[in-house]
Amino acid sequence: MSGKAVAEDASVAEWTADDDWTDEALAVLRALRAPHRRNRAKQAAFALYCTVLILVIWGGIPSFGLFLHASLGADYTGHGPDLLAAMPSGIAAAGLATLLLAVRDGLWRGPVVPPRATTDWLLAHPVRPRPVLRPWFWLSCGLAVLPGLVIAVGGMVALGLTVRVGLPAALGWCLVGGLCLPLLGVCAGLLVQNSPPAARWARRLTPYAAVLILALATQSALAVAGHPVPWLERVELWSGPWGWAALAALAPTPAAVPGGMVAAVLLAVPTVLFLVLADRAVATLPLPLLRERARTAAGVLAALRTVELRAAKLTVAGASGGDRQFRVRLPAPRQPWLILYWRDVLSLLRAPARVGRAVLLTVPAVLCAVLAHDTRGVLSWAVTVVALTFGYLAVAQLLEPARIETDDVRRASWSPYPFAGLMLRHAVVPTALGLLLAAAGSVAVLALGGGPTAWLAPFAVPPLVAAGLVNACRGAARQDLLYRSAGAGGSGGVAFFTAWYAAGPAVAVPVLALPFSAALRSGSAGSLPQSLAIALTVAVALFHWAKGRAGRLPAQARPGTVGRP
Repeated sequence: MSGKAVAEDASVAEWTADDDWTDEALAVLRALRAPHRRNRAKQAAFALYCTVLILVIWGGIPSFGLFLHASLGADYTGHGPDLLAAMPSGIAAAGLATLLLAVRDGLWRGPVVPPRATTDWLLAHPVRPRPVLRPWFWLSCGLAVLPGLVIAVGGMVALGLTVRVGLPAALGWCLVGGLCLPLLGVCAGLLVQNSPPAARWARRLTPYAAVLILALATQSALAVAGHPVPWLERVELWSGPWGWAALAALAPTPAAVPGGMVAAVLLAVPTVLFLVLADRAVATLPLPLLRERARTAAGVLAALRTVELRAAKLTVAGASGGDRQFRVRLPAPRQPWLILYWRDVLSLLRAPARVGRAVLLTVPAVLCAVLAHDTRGVLSWAVTVVALTFGYLAVAQLLEPARIETDDVRRASWSPYPFAGLMLRHAVVPTALGLLLAAAGSVAVLALGGGPTAWLAPFAVPPLVAAGLVNACRGAARQDLLYRSAGAGGSGGVAFFTAWYAAGPAVAVPVLALPFSAALRSGSAGSLPQSLAIALTVAVALFHWAKGRAGRLPAQARPGTVGRP
């Protein structure tokens, strides 16, 4: 008999039914872990109590007040048409985003991630994996359902106030999508976790799904602005589970589309079927995969506990495949001073997903700026803040070479420049690409009939890049800020840490929003010089700030200096 056949016979006969100690092992573990389970149950109950209390205080009581005012004659139905116009594409975008997030979670973690003790010790013994893993799958289902339930209740309140729909009917129809979509997402996440081909397809289709989500959100905003596309909305409503959820939510409203009950059945029946299939597939998860996912989840949790958010992000990106790297070659420059810019361009070309995300985030930035033109007062400033936030996120995608440099300052040992000067030079390529994207957005707005204030987009690029560079040079996480007090008897640690962590955009965005919102409201070219002057002043100040932060990084990287002010 060949060695391969002997090995196969040995693996088949390794464990038999007589070796199955699953029930006994679980019974012993339940007895040994009873005190720990009681403590965990108390912690879970307290967390649930706090969550419900927050929802009641910040959601239930204000909603009750609004319904009380409505009963006394207050009219909120003026917002009803806008809500109904936004629902078809908006709910489809939210539903598709829910499924995409669940699938992406399956790439690095998945819905079935038992603790490391279970994967490293218990499952290595002769026990059946299904009784051990099933509780973790159903726990993921329960946690996924909670946000959907909250969103469904919020939809009930909104429809009841603005459309005067009966609350039981509104809640029932909203629950169809609020419960089924998260559960379908958990099942899809399990498929991606268990199947390498499904994982490859998930990575491949993620950019297209992100573009589709952005397109649906844009269409929803245009519908609210009075530019709906009815035939396209009909196509989206029947395009998949994300559209069926919108059909069900529209069913009790005056904007109902025929087929709401059919959509509800199409959502509910596959959800139940996939849950049954997923429950059976839990036992097929390979042990090495479970161990790898448990270690990854533990690493991310450890990074989050120490507030190392970038470390957690890099861990997730590495485990999920991250951005695909392409082999791109550029001819090396002849001039030595061009080497740094050549490296930055090459790093972005080899990770085109970052450039793609920058392009995608530029679109909502331009759209929000267009919407700010038609608003007044505080609302105009708030919409401009949203537009600038999207713009900051767009240029932040292009600053990854600078962030890599600050992850370990020893990487800069090749550079003839001081570290502060090196970091300022890392802003050149993102600024050039950001100006190119912003100019393209301005030209598109002008081509569609926009005014001269469309040129505000390029004005915002230098200060936003400078804000991103300030954040890139923040150094190691300042956990000490979490323990600072805002005053006698008060705790402002989270506020201090947030202000430190997002210092650049926290300064740039609100300051730029004031002149930019005024310029957008005026719509005239006369406001452009003042806006440009303010933008350049903010950019110079932020670049100086980033230079000071960068200059302190090499000293902070030495032992015993991390975390010092």
